[in-house]
Amino acid sequence: MNPTAAKLIKIASILSMTCALGLLGWNLSLHLQGKSLPPNLTFFFWLGIVALFAHGVEGLIAAAKARSYDKNPLRYGIYTFFVGFIGLQELANRGN
Repeated sequence: MNPTAAKLIKIASILSMTCALGLLGWNLSLHLQGKSLPPNLTFFFWLGIVALFAHGVEGLIAAAKARSYDKNPLRYGIYTFFVGFIGLQELANRGN
C-alpha cells in the first residue's frame, strides 16, 4: 500500500474512533440524565458502534498475533484498535 495513503487512512481512522468513543460517552451521559441524543446524530451513533465493534475485533486479532511476532500484545491491540486494518497489515509485514 502507498505509504501516504496508509498515513491518511491512519489519521482518519484515529479521528473516527475518537469521535465514536466521544459520541458513545455522550450518549451514556445523556441516558444517565434521562435524555437522549438529538435525532440527527442517531445514524452517526450507530455507525460509530459498528466501527467500534469492527475495530475491537481487529484489535483482539492483533493482540493475539503480536506475541508470535515478538511484539507487545497490549500495545499492538490498542494501536490496531485505533488505526484498524492498517495495524494488522503492519504487524504482518514486520514479521516477514
